[in-house]
Amino acid sequence: MQAVGIIAEYNPFHNGHAYQIRQAKQQTGADIVVVAMSGNWVQRGEPALLDKWQRAQTAIAGGADLVVELPMASAMQPAHLFAQGGVAILTALRCQWLAFGTEHPGMDYQRLMAHLPTDPTTFKRFDQTYASLFQGYLREQTGITLNTGNDILGFFYALANRLMGRSLQLVPLARKGSNHNDSTIVAGERFASATAIRQAILAGDWAQVVPVVPSTTLATLRQGPLLDWEQLWPQLRYLLMTSAPTDLAKMYQITEGIEYRLKRSAVASATFATFMRTVKTKRYTYTRLQRQAGYLYNQVHPAEMLQRPQYLRVLGYSTGGQRYLHTIKKQVSLPLVSRANRDWQTGVGALDTRAGQLRTLLTGIPQDDGRIPVKPSDSE
Repeated sequence: MQAVGIIAEYNPFHNGHAYQIRQAKQQTGADIVVVAMSGNWVQRGEPALLDKWQRAQTAIAGGADLVVELPMASAMQPAHLFAQGGVAILTALRCQWLAFGTEHPGMDYQRLMAHLPTDPTTFKRFDQTYASLFQGYLREQTGITLNTGNDILGFFYALANRLMGRSLQLVPLARKGSNHNDSTIVAGERFASATAIRQAILAGDWAQVVPVVPSTTLATLRQGPLLDWEQLWPQLRYLLMTSAPTDLAKMYQITEGIEYRLKRSAVASATFATFMRTVKTKRYTYTRLQRQAGYLYNQVHPAEMLQRPQYLRVLGYSTGGQRYLHTIKKQVSLPLVSRANRDWQTGVGALDTRAGQLRTLLTGIPQDDGRIPVKPSDSE
């Protein structure tokens, strides 16, 4: 059995994702689609709208065969570390291909990688993000512009794959419909960005959502519960207002004195949106600030984030996906975890367990205790 891998968040799973799965299978001839999916927190530093089990269900219903969690230590990171984590998961799961959506599927990744800097300190600056510095340098060297989120991710997938020994064949797929961060849903269209869909959902505009998501996704979204930063803001605000700056500074990526600005802004901000506007400066992007807020909310220490994936947490599978797992289980290079036991929860899975427990406090739905992989019948 041959598998094509996809790195995703499915926040939420929409028609464009279902189209990508069909195209990945069609263009590769793969028997199985394996997805490395972010857990309860996503790359931009936001709590996932639906929890990881609900999103795994919608993915299986939408054509995925095996969904494995991308641990928080990789999922809530800048693009280059996000890509490295996803590629590591798919490589461990013996995938042959990595398929990904991009605005420019013909981009010359080999040319870009041939002009990588040899000095590792080139991108160690504090006035721009790692990705921005990378983009500027490569544009100067090659004339190729990486100016969309998916183009940037595609490059980092290629780079991560090279670092892992080029075990995956890259399959860039042209995105269907809107761009990744488009904030509106076009009337009459069947495709929309996850960003636009989330905004419509949180605004209660379900009429816009219906045409652009599969029926299983729609039913799951209507059932909920749904989470966003506004619901988490009271807890984060309390933490910021009552914690000493020295304690905040012990958390991951809380550097350069940002802890003082975060505390001052928390006092003056009744909502998370106001907090973001208050704390924003030219030096920090909203995404970086959201990730810092997520690290604080989850009390994430540096040692917990500075590591590659150490396990394969299975969230769901189809009949074919279950058969594929049985076929490769003796060949995978990381431990397979289908049920979270106490040793996993207090060991390598401690960070994801803690993030799940915090979500459970708000939703009442267990995230790891007693949970087993979802199957197609669970989605019906």
